[in-house]
Amino acid sequence: MQKMLSLLSRVLQGSAHKPAARVIVASRSYADFATEATFDIKQCDVHRLEEAPPTTAVLTREQGLQYYRTMQTIRRMELKSDQLYKQKIVRGFCHLYDGQEACCVGLEAAINPTDHLITAYRAHGYTYTRGVSVKEILAELTGRKGGCAKGKGGSMHMYARNFYGGNGIVGAQVPLGAGIALACKYFGKNEICLALYGDGAANQGQIFETYNMAALWKLPCIFICENNRYGMGTSVERAAASTDYFKRGDYIPGLRIDGMDVLCVREATKFAADHCRSGKGPILMELQTYRYHGHSMSDPGVSYRTREEIQEVRSKSDPITLLKDRMLNNNLSNVEELKEIDVEVRKEIEEAAQFATTDPEPPLEELGNHIYHNEPTFEVRGANPWIKYKSVS
Repeated sequence: MQKMLSLLSRVLQGSAHKPAARVIVASRSYADFATEATFDIKQCDVHRLEEAPPTTAVLTREQGLQYYRTMQTIRRMELKSDQLYKQKIVRGFCHLYDGQEACCVGLEAAINPTDHLITAYRAHGYTYTRGVSVKEILAELTGRKGGCAKGKGGSMHMYARNFYGGNGIVGAQVPLGAGIALACKYFGKNEICLALYGDGAANQGQIFETYNMAALWKLPCIFICENNRYGMGTSVERAAASTDYFKRGDYIPGLRIDGMDVLCVREATKFAADHCRSGKGPILMELQTYRYHGHSMSDPGVSYRTREEIQEVRSKSDPITLLKDRMLNNNLSNVEELKEIDVEVRKEIEEAAQFATTDPEPPLEELGNHIYHNEPTFEVRGANPWIKYKSVS
């Protein structure tokens, strides 16, 4: 027995003194990964186009990791927003973007930072892809000074360079987007504008008026309908006589794209951007996507659709899972590396949430600031309940 214990002791001591290099031999080197891979993507439906976007897409390892990190960040940020709202730290309107991450990431990957983008009120994802930090987005949601709009805009009114919101009026951002595209053409810049709206807004009359002007003036504008199947609580089949939203422009060419595949969105957007830059005028894109949350935080999202429907989309079409499987199956990454990204993203979100709940709110005297550009603040009647006004009579 004594000999056995002595032998076991020597074995344990020997393994404890092994060089560290031997221990990590099992971990993979970055040199073991492929640098890129080519994937088949779903063919787009086209309207009034002789050519179509490609049905294959090349993804580099660097791009894959970037897209994965960005989509995971948006997903985690929206889940944290949901938590803060339910804790009554975020108030007012709040529309979450989880499930639709491939749309904003794919679009941003296909355009230039100098191009312009305007969207509706489900704007958190686009705010992030246009360059605003998670910390500034969450602080804006909680109404703090460190928010990207100084805590005055909230969920629906976030802005960045070449990003014009976040607009609360249904469909009203579309004519504004055409105006931005008109400015691009007027100043002779090789820039385009992406004007986004949902399937619910697609029946607005102002959108059809904008189509007409954009086609007449050949504006470099991509009209993008994010079709997530439900306008508030109404399915597209109950709201629209024709659900072929990519054909709604009639005389404007159109594309219908799998909006759950970041590569499909990227390639189609490159095609659309080239169309606009070449002087051919506007083009219309329909992104078929899906939101996991309800329309807004006041909507549980299960009174007009079943939990089974949501779970089926999650299991079969989730944009993050699709990208992750492609990368793992084609040696662009491994499980350990992607888990490291997940941990880093969670840490970033928690730190941002800590800032968003401790940063001070803007003082009342700043309420009248930033109403006009480059003009001093002025008294806004009714902003301060303790001000006494003199009667003019």
